[in-house]
Amino acid sequence: MSFLSLILAFMLEQFRPLNAGLWVRAPLVRLSRFLEGRFNDGEARHGMIAWLLALLPACLLVALANFLLYRVQPVLPLIFTVAVLYLTTGFRQSSHYFTDIQAALRNEDLDRARALIGEWRGRGADRLGSADVARLSIEEALLCSHRNVFGVVFWFVALSALGLGPAGAVLYRMASFFNEQWGKRSESEFGQFGQFAARAFALLDWVPLRVTAVCFAIVGDFEDAIYCWRNQASLWADESSGILLASGAGALGVRLGMPVYESGEVTERPEMGLGDDADVDYMQSTVGLVWRALVLCLLLLLLFWLASLVG
Repeated sequence: MSFLSLILAFMLEQFRPLNAGLWVRAPLVRLSRFLEGRFNDGEARHGMIAWLLALLPACLLVALANFLLYRVQPVLPLIFTVAVLYLTTGFRQSSHYFTDIQAALRNEDLDRARALIGEWRGRGADRLGSADVARLSIEEALLCSHRNVFGVVFWFVALSALGLGPAGAVLYRMASFFNEQWGKRSESEFGQFGQFAARAFALLDWVPLRVTAVCFAIVGDFEDAIYCWRNQASLWADESSGILLASGAGALGVRLGMPVYESGEVTERPEMGLGDDADVDYMQSTVGLVWRALVLCLLLLLLFWLASLVG
């Protein structure tokens, strides 16, 4: 059922992309602000309580609904699981930025490309060149593909053996969201409230992150991907992101990272990958890399499913 649910959810998303900002992000933002307003006094323990109050009821409710639907009619959990995956995973939830930037660069509309990458990253991009825009777009695409697809799929499959697949998808996606909202904030007035969110997501993401990086390596230039992973990932400020970027850059044979001028200042970043400078053609190669990695994951899941049937 896991394999069939994933296929149906991906097909549904391709034919009818979800407005994730309206149906997923907006409710989570309201929940985040509500809990932050009630619990944030700068202490880590209260951040832990708020995180648990956000995630545990949602995961338990999804698990209970899946169980009750199975008792009513065995086909209903399939429909429910597809609906949960449709809400929690999918390339199209952020790929419109990537597609529009790619089209703008091909049409030599650099101003449009700058505006889009600035909106996507939430930073000023008026001084970026076309290579900078392409490089940052590839980086965002690699990171988003993991957080929106591969990470969710990993926890969905991992907990499916216990009958908790939909709850696993909700767990990862919500943990990723609260890590972005709380775990990455460093303002002094915010205190240590987001410390638990960051640590919890790092723990949940440790294995799936490396699985995604290995998949990038297998479907791309394996030798360069592993070399960059081993020698460059630790140089990135966030080593988790560094693993994905180093592996993806090595697999593509493109150079990512490097200093970039955003929001009126230069951000120093180490070089990731080997080979040529990023351009619009490498953006298309990135799309191919991500889809090949997904096909690899689905084929492996299909093999496990067939083996379980035979067994």
